[in-house]
Amino acid sequence: MKHIIFRNKKIFYKAAGKGMPVILLHGFAETSDVWNYQFEKLKEDFFVIIPDLPGSGKSEMLEGEVFIEDYADVIKAIADVEINNNKSALFTLVGHSMGGYITLALAEKYPKLLNAFGLFHSSAFADDTSKIEARKKGIEFIKNNGVESFVKTTTPNLFSEKTKNKNPKLIENLTHLAKDFSADALIQYYYAMMERPDRISVLKSFKKPVLFIIGKDDNAVPLKASLEQCHLPSVSYIEILQNSGHMGMWEEKNKANQSLLNFLKRL
Repeated sequence: MKHIIFRNKKIFYKAAGKGMPVILLHGFAETSDVWNYQFEKLKEDFFVIIPDLPGSGKSEMLEGEVFIEDYADVIKAIADVEINNNKSALFTLVGHSMGGYITLALAEKYPKLLNAFGLFHSSAFADDTSKIEARKKGIEFIKNNGVESFVKTTTPNLFSEKTKNKNPKLIENLTHLAKDFSADALIQYYYAMMERPDRISVLKSFKKPVLFIIGKDDNAVPLKASLEQCHLPSVSYIEILQNSGHMGMWEEKNKANQSLLNFLKRL
C-alpha cells in the first residue's frame, strides 16, 4: 500500500489500473478491503484508489476533534498526489455509508475536482433526533462492552434477511474486518457523523452526474429516505439492489460492479 502524511499521520491507500480516476470510500467500522471486489473489477478500465480512512485499517487516527470535512481534506490530499498533479484530471468519488457523507463534504468544498460522485447506501440528510440517540447509545455500548462485542452485535443488522439466511459467512467476514478497530476511532467517527450538517443543497446544486445505489432492505439508510433524495440532482442514476441491506458491494457484488461500471463508462 502507498501512503501520504496528513497532519503528521500516515494515511494508507491502494491504487491500481489506468484510465479515468475513481476513488472508493469505505464506511463506518470498515476498511478499504470492503471494496476488494469492486477494486479488482474496476481497475481493468479505470485508475482506482481505495483509502483506509484515518483510524481504519493501516491508517493512523487523527488527533483532537475531527469532523467529516477533515476526512474530505484527507481524500483531497490523496488526490493531490495521485491525480491532481495533472491539473486537468478530474475524478469520480463514490462513498459507502459514512464514506458517502465524506463524498458530499468534498463535493461541497471542492466541486471542481469531481466529474461525478456516487452515494452507495448513504444519505445527504443530517442525523435526526432518533439517529443521534442511536449513535450515542452506540458510543456508550463501545465504552462499556468493547469493540468486539459492539461489532458482533451491530454487524448482522447491516445485512438483509436473505443474506443472513443464505450467506451468513458474509456477516462473519465483516465482523472479522472490524475486530481490530480501536474504541477511540469508532467513537471519533460517531461524533463526526452526528455533527455533520444536512447536505441536500449539494445534491441540488451539483450539475454533474450523481449515482445512487440503494439497498431495498437497508435498515441503516431506508429505501424511503433514499428515494426522497435521489431525484434532487440535475442528473441522477439510480440502482436499487433488490436482495441487499446495507452491504450491497458484498451481498450483490456482481450487480453492484455492473452498476458502477455502467455509470463510470457514461462519464
